[in-house]
Amino acid sequence: MDFVKMEGLGNDFIVVWGGHVPNTDAIVRWCDRRFGVGADGVLSVDLSGPERIRMRYWNADGGEAEMCGNGLRCVARLAVLRNWVSGPWLVVETKAGDMPAEMKPGGHVRALVGIPKATGVATSQGARVHLVDIGNPHAVVFVDDPAKAPVATLGKKIEHDPQFPNGTNVEFVTPRRADRIEMRIWERGVGETLGSGTGATAAAFASVVHRGVAAPVRVELPGGELLIELDGEEAWMTGPANLVFEGTLPD
Repeated sequence: MDFVKMEGLGNDFIVVWGGHVPNTDAIVRWCDRRFGVGADGVLSVDLSGPERIRMRYWNADGGEAEMCGNGLRCVARLAVLRNWVSGPWLVVETKAGDMPAEMKPGGHVRALVGIPKATGVATSQGARVHLVDIGNPHAVVFVDDPAKAPVATLGKKIEHDPQFPNGTNVEFVTPRRADRIEMRIWERGVGETLGSGTGATAAAFASVVHRGVAAPVRVELPGGELLIELDGEEAWMTGPANLVFEGTLPD
């Protein structure tokens, strides 16, 4: 089976198409960085109508997620590169809803992420977390310095806190300037990743609501920078999406 490896902000994916739905064992095997291709997750994409594609996403542990922002940009760009759509505009159907996307210069993609909603403030593992739903769950923790935050230990504990029965993504965030934040993310079902589109959106939204940061927000992640626009209720992201290489997976 043919595949392409893609990345957005260092968040990397194995992309298959034609409506293929891999099983859990295949996903875990493909994503293994020593014995497989290596990736944070697997995307499956197929054409669903004129200028429309459908996307599904599984994390590296085989669990299906509702939405993936970096993955959304990657499949949108792949659809244009492969002439599945004429571009520059298309719609990506996800489990979190239909997301319009637009190709921009330099391999960047601007896309709707969804409608972020503040769903409460909680205490988890001794940390104060601001809960945001953006089609998938997020827990935003404001810290003095993301570089020094215990992402691997505290992030994992918050992800598996019983008060989040489906798990949660965890963002460690510091506002840096009036319109800029810095963050690291612990991604549900994956671990720490270099970037996350929905994580950046949740962090930007929480920073505007709880820390007075001005939108649009520039989000600095270990893998690069995203621009998050908060347009009324909607959130839009602009960032890179790149094809790394192509290959064939064994049956």
